[in-house]
Amino acid sequence: MNWFNHYFGLLPLGAVFLLTLALCIAETEVGAALARLVLRRNGAKDPDAPLGSLVGAMLGLLAFILAFTFGIATSRFDARRQLVLDEANAIGTTYLRADLLPPKEGAEIRRLLREYVDVRLNINVDNTGEVLAKSNGLHDRLWSQTKLLAQEQMDSELRSIFIVSLNEMIDLHQSRMTVGLQYRVPGVVWLALYALSSLSMLAVGYQGGMAGVRRLMGAPVLAAAFSLVILLIADIDRIGEGQIRVSQQPIADVREMMQRNSP
Repeated sequence: MNWFNHYFGLLPLGAVFLLTLALCIAETEVGAALARLVLRRNGAKDPDAPLGSLVGAMLGLLAFILAFTFGIATSRFDARRQLVLDEANAIGTTYLRADLLPPKEGAEIRRLLREYVDVRLNINVDNTGEVLAKSNGLHDRLWSQTKLLAQEQMDSELRSIFIVSLNEMIDLHQSRMTVGLQYRVPGVVWLALYALSSLSMLAVGYQGGMAGVRRLMGAPVLAAAFSLVILLIADIDRIGEGQIRVSQQPIADVREMMQRNSP
């Protein structure tokens, strides 16, 4: 279902809300029209009790799926936020430990780390590929400088603790890239959510039509409520778009620390 996530991700969040709202209202109207057709053919209303129970069960199931999907999105959001904090700590630790290295390599590594932080802070939805390429290039340059330490006469333990912190920083970059770009709400969950929303609104419209109500006044409100929840889930699930974003302040704080400690 990766194709669904691809095309769904191309839709602006405003379009997601409007299309979801239109779909829900349209399904309500289809359900009401279907009920009126049944009434014209049968000439009598169906019993209300079983139909009401069915509609209530479908709405309850829809609420459950919405909560389940919201949980997936928020857990991923929390993971992204924790990874930003972990990466900031790893960069800061690596920078401070670079002071323990020989002056030549240490100065160059600190310069590369300052450049690395600037690159990480400038990431947005439009330049993700460029930032990832620059980050990988800086990793290679940092590692090249680290390999030169093997030729220096220095304490092996100091060298080891620096290499550990640098490895952790590089690993966290990979973790952020994987969680941010690949771990999304699965496409099959989105499809199930929209299918259940359509069926539920169809049932609501059908129930209203069987009750003789020509137009359900509360249906647009119900449709808007479901659409808002789906919009919120889509906003949380996306990176660099919408109002709910992971703060990069921990990395900005690291940059301020670097500026205070730069020679």
